[in-house]
Amino acid sequence: ETQVGNDLGSPEPLRWLLRSPFDRNVPVQLELQELLLDHVFQRLGVSSQGCVDHPIVLTEAVCNPLYSRQMMSELLFECYQVPKVSYGVDSLYSFYHNRRQNWPCSGLVISSGYQCTHILPVLEGRLDAKNCKRINLGGCQAAVYLQRLLQLKYPGHFAAITLSRMEEILHEHSYIAQDYIEELQKWRCPEYYEENVHKMQLPFSNKLLGSTVASEEKQEKRQQQLRRLQELNARRREEKLQLDQERLDRLLYVQELLEDGQMDQFHKALVELNMDSAEELQSYINKLSLSVEQTKQKILQSEVNIEVDVVDSKPETPDLDPLGSEQSLEDVESINEFEPLFAEEQPEVEKPVAAVQPVFNLAEYHQLFLGTERIRAPEIVFQPSLIGEDQAGIAETMQFVLERYSKEQQAILVQNVFLTGGNTMYPGLKARIQKELLEMRPFQSSFQVSLASSPVLDAWYGARDWAVEHMNREEGWISRKDYEEKGGEYLKEHCASNVYVPIRLPKQAPRAAEAPGRASGTGHPGEQA
Repeated sequence: ETQVGNDLGSPEPLRWLLRSPFDRNVPVQLELQELLLDHVFQRLGVSSQGCVDHPIVLTEAVCNPLYSRQMMSELLFECYQVPKVSYGVDSLYSFYHNRRQNWPCSGLVISSGYQCTHILPVLEGRLDAKNCKRINLGGCQAAVYLQRLLQLKYPGHFAAITLSRMEEILHEHSYIAQDYIEELQKWRCPEYYEENVHKMQLPFSNKLLGSTVASEEKQEKRQQQLRRLQELNARRREEKLQLDQERLDRLLYVQELLEDGQMDQFHKALVELNMDSAEELQSYINKLSLSVEQTKQKILQSEVNIEVDVVDSKPETPDLDPLGSEQSLEDVESINEFEPLFAEEQPEVEKPVAAVQPVFNLAEYHQLFLGTERIRAPEIVFQPSLIGEDQAGIAETMQFVLERYSKEQQAILVQNVFLTGGNTMYPGLKARIQKELLEMRPFQSSFQVSLASSPVLDAWYGARDWAVEHMNREEGWISRKDYEEKGGEYLKEHCASNVYVPIRLPKQAPRAAEAPGRASGTGHPGEQA
């Protein structure tokens, strides 16, 4: 089953499986384009059998490759049997829909869409294709850049920061700064940040994980923790016994030196042990011997306790230390001595689930704070270097296009700078273009910048207006006869179309002219070389 457009629902689970017939804004996979046209004609309710008996108005990219138009014409005429078709540029259709009373007029069209941004000069109602310029940046690259910024800022919400949410943020929260550097300086002020930061709430679940655990699992987990604590205590006692035994053996060796009469070595050993007399040595030996014996008894008792727990385990909580309060205090002291070594292994005492309270607000944890990201993402169309693109921005490209004309033509073009496309709907874009024009135009010169009434839909409205006005004319329409005579790449120009540049094949020399040359060269091998 093939699903198209809104039938997909949420595209995020399937984003990396989606197939598009377009490479940027040029159709290259005609099999997928055929599926899209089937979907369109079915939704429009075209009821004719075996063909689509309706004229078709189709938009194409600026300076569309001839091969792409040829394949599209072949698909429409051969597969759908359309009577006639017309090709136009979407931004020029929008310009046509918002045309002034003195049409045909001139102007500079700035069209920014999902994949590309175009600067299109229009002279006397016709596109000047030789001086068109394209910037390979649009809303798609801005959304990817915003996604990268927020994923670096909130690595804990990596999966929740999707392209669909980033496009929503771009449409609802982003804006164009008139002066990018000055605006960044304003965001450094805490008061300005608090007043202008936008917060976006991500979906989250407020349900505690511990509330779903069964009582048997809790009891089993508690018993495992107690067994682990007993094993930890036993291991610490064994290590303490080993250390005390080594020190006792050292003291007994010094005492043997005294009994053997080796006084010099005995006194030297006492100095190393920081002791003053043989009585102090004997006192330490007695204390260590008592400590070693007590530790051995505790180890034996703990082994018996573990064996009893394994044989007959009960749900009641077993006593940690069955040897009494005094021995428990000694165990605590021995544990504290080795606490740095086993700090990571100490289990936390589990509290009842009802008493567990989150240390932070889950709702606030799942919020995205949109600060400078609101201006950094859309700024890439003016500064492509922000994302590492070696291209010129809108202002530099606009100035480059204007400099291709004379001063009189420049003055005419800047009187009608027209903004269209979905990527021109940012607040502040019109003011930014006016600021850039004020910097590049001569002193006291005039210009006018206008925004399309509906930057997204005006291309469709303009194509509708053109089709209604030219339905009974031959201007701009390619008939089936034209297709069969002149090929699929043929284009009839009109006020919103590209410029038709036919394929020019190199002329081959006639064979009759080649024959005398070959004949004259047969008798002179040196001339052939």
